[in-house]
Amino acid sequence: MSAMRTVLFSTGLVSVLGLGYGMWSIITPGEERRKELMKYLPESNPGRMDETRKRNALVMQALKDAAETDENLARGLGRSR
Repeated sequence: MSAMRTVLFSTGLVSVLGLGYGMWSIITPGEERRKELMKYLPESNPGRMDETRKRNALVMQALKDAAETDENLARGLGRSR
C-alpha cells in the first residue's frame, strides 16, 4: 500500500510539473515576438536613452548634494519661504 501511494504521489507530482512547464511554454513569446518587443524597448532608442542618462545624472547629483549637507531637506519641502 505504501509503495502504491509513493507511485501515485510521484506520478501526480510529475504531472503537475509537466502541466506547469507546458503552460509556461505556451505563454512565453516566440523568437519573432521577442525580437519585435526588443525593438520597442527604451534602450533601443538612442534619443530616449540620452534623456534617461541625463535624468539619472541629475538625480544622482541631487542625492550627492543632499548627502553632503547636514540640513534636513525633507523637512523644508512643505514650507513656503
